[in-house]
Amino acid sequence: MTTTGYEQDFHRWTQEQACLLRSGQYAALDIDHLAEELESMGARERRELTNRLKVLLAHLLKWQHQPERRSPSWRATIKEQRLSIGDLLDDNPSLKPTLEQQIAKAYRLGRLLAVKETNLEESQFPVDCPYSRVQVTDLAFYPN
Repeated sequence: MTTTGYEQDFHRWTQEQACLLRSGQYAALDIDHLAEELESMGARERRELTNRLKVLLAHLLKWQHQPERRSPSWRATIKEQRLSIGDLLDDNPSLKPTLEQQIAKAYRLGRLLAVKETNLEESQFPVDCPYSRVQVTDLAFYPN
């Protein structure tokens, strides 16, 4: 099998590496790039969790700070993000112990998203996340 360089054609490289793995040709594997890609896959799951938490937290803030604008769309977004976060954590249980840290990280971004979407001043939202881990993931919790 002629191997394609990682930088030349990534898709083809992935297919060749999979073929080499399946056929037990371990000495021919591009170990450094394989390790890099595996680490990247794990980082992608963490970023997905942070992004979903950001959207969820922004909508919880909007729900709390603009009660007159609450809508079925906001409720659906909150529920969708919670269900997706639950699925992501079920698929990646090693992320569960990092959830509080991820909430704090995502809150900084979610707060800014809420500012952008509400046109309220940043100072109107708490600097630190006002919701507990349990509240964030509880399908029945809505602030106020």
